Amino acid sequence: MTALPDPPPARRLGLVIDLDTCVGCQACVVACKEWNGGGPAGPLGDLEPWGAAPSGAWLNRVHGFEVGEGEAGRTVYFPRSCLHCENALCVTVCPTGASYKRAEDGIVLVDEAKCMGCGLCAWACPYGARELDRPSGVMKKCTLCVDRIGDERLPAAEREPACVATCPARARHFGDLADPDSAVSRLVAERGGVELLAELGYRPTNRYLPPRPGRRLAASAERLEDAPAEGGFLGWLDRLLGG
Repeated sequence: MTALPDPPPARRLGLVIDLDTCVGCQACVVACKEWNGGGPAGPLGDLEPWGAAPSGAWLNRVHGFEVGEGEAGRTVYFPRSCLHCENALCVTVCPTGASYKRAEDGIVLVDEAKCMGCGLCAWACPYGARELDRPSGVMKKCTLCVDRIGDERLPAAEREPACVATCPARARHFGDLADPDSAVSRLVAERGGVELLAELGYRPTNRYLPPRPGRRLAASAERLEDAPAEGGFLGWLDRLLGG
């Protein structure tokens, strides 16, 4: 079995995900799959990709949930991937030492040469962040694109995970959450970032920014059918967004 770093890593690289701005477009999912077709997590196998029941390993998934009722209701999209926990039980239960946590930055990885696909790490993960790649018989998980963030040939601004770089809504942020002065730490402090399932004691690095309270548009803005003729649709839209 693998022990966690002692002392804990001074840096904690991870993601901050804004549930208020995520639109569920799946761009991060596709970018993750494409980038990780090779490198530390690849290849990611697919089964019957063009068949009636396609399946395969994905390191990042986005789920949609309906919250609220009637005009107060909204859809919240919830991206899910490895949270790179400080107290990562997926590491300590691994019988072969395949799962490990990097001492320099806290990123949790899998050494595929040691993995036998037993699935104990998946059972230990309460976030459902590990998936068995059936063609290769080994467990797969988010690597935070370690081959990308550590590539000094790239400009510093581009050394971020593929999911962050591709998000059109800028709902994903990457940085050192152990540094209280980092951009991600300040964002968590300002918006009240949430530690997922904190009561379990896993101490995930990633944080989620909760959705902001929504406005009741029906009560605060005119309906299209009741809008005055002058200005047309664009005038109505401008008043709606500016209200």
